[in-house]
Amino acid sequence: MISSEPNSTQIVQDSKSLEDIQSWIVSYVSQLLDISPQEVITSLDFDSYGLDSSAVVSLIGDLEHWLKIDLSPSILFDYSTIELLSQHLFEQIPN
Repeated sequence: MISSEPNSTQIVQDSKSLEDIQSWIVSYVSQLLDISPQEVITSLDFDSYGLDSSAVVSLIGDLEHWLKIDLSPSILFDYSTIELLSQHLFEQIPN
C-alpha cells in the first residue's frame, strides 16, 4: 500500500525559508541580466533592473511553479524590491 501522506523528509525538503526565496530571486535576476549574484541589490526596485514584461511574466510564472502558489501578475508593482517580494512570498507559503 502506498501512502498519500508526505513523510517528514518531504515536508522539510519542501519548506522554503525567507533566505531561500531571496536567494532564488537573486539568482534568477542575475541570470536574466547576465551579472553575478553579488551585483544584485535586494533593496533596489525591480524597475531599476530594466526587466521587460516578458521577463517579469517568466519570473512570476517560475516563482509560482517553485513555490506552488498562485501569484498576481501585478505582484512586482505591489512588492517592488527583492526584499519586499521575498518577505511577502515567505508569509504566503505554507510552512
